[in-house]
Parts: sequence; structure tokens; C-alpha cells
Amino acid sequence: MGYIWYYETPIGRIGIAETDKAISHILFDGDMSLQEYERKETATIKETARQLKAYFKGQLKEFDVPLLLQGTPFQREAWQALIEIPYGQTCSYKDIAKKIGNPKAVRAVGMANNRNKIPIIIPCHRVIGANGKLVGYAGGLPVKEQLIELEADNACTF
Repeated sequence: MGYIWYYETPIGRIGIAETDKAISHILFDGDMSLQEYERKETATIKETARQLKAYFKGQLKEFDVPLLLQGTPFQREAWQALIEIPYGQTCSYKDIAKKIGNPKAVRAVGMANNRNKIPIIIPCHRVIGANGKLVGYAGGLPVKEQLIELEADNACTF
């Protein structure tokens, strides 16, 4: 059984879901249905919300909550590479494909990014097109831009 709770954030209402004491989903306002999840604010969800609040204030650069990565081995490898993109930086799908040792898997990396169920914490918003343009984001491109700007404004550059 999973649990879900909802919070208002600077990017709109989000749902935070947990399964087996690990975060399984971050849902944006337009995609809030996990029918099989019970509405309950658990300790893990509260801690995740606390960390997200600090992140939105520019006070947290790395999350420390348990994650339940539900996907193929390739997807989990791509998501791990996303976690390793430094706060305040961006890279391309091609960069991620190279990092995981499969430089021709650019489209597969894009699909793994698309299937990321834990956005923000697994920072798929930090991945941009090879031409430097913002491309696809579950929360919408304005939210992606807002997250990138938030990090750029709070990144330490020395």
C-alpha cells in the first residue's frame, strides 16, 4: 500500500507519494491521481516536503530521502546519472548517454527522462536539448524554466 499527500509550492500544487517508506512519485498539479494510494501524510512524506520547501527557498542543493526507483535497469542507470548532475548546471541528453557509456542511446535517455516518476529530486529538469533549448517536462516548460532559474540564482560559483 502506498500513501500520498499534497502540498502547495512555488511551482503549484504537488503530490508526494511513498511506497514501503520510500518516495515513489512526485506529481504535478495536472497529474494528481494515484487511485490505489491512501491519502495520509507519513513521516517520509513530511521529510520530503520539508526538503522540497528548503529547495524552493534555495537552501537545499541535494536531497536525502529514500527513493523507490521503479523502472528498467537502463532507466535506473539514466536516473542515477541525472542525480549526479550538479545543482545549478544543465546537460544534454547526449551528455547523459555518454556518461552511462552508451553514446548512441540519446533517444532512450530521453524516454527514461520522460518516465521519471520523481521529478525535482531526480532532477530531469536539468536536462536540455543539445542546442541549449528547454525541451519536454512533465510539469510543463514554464516550471522547468523556473527550476533552472531557481538553481542558477542560488548556485555557488566560486
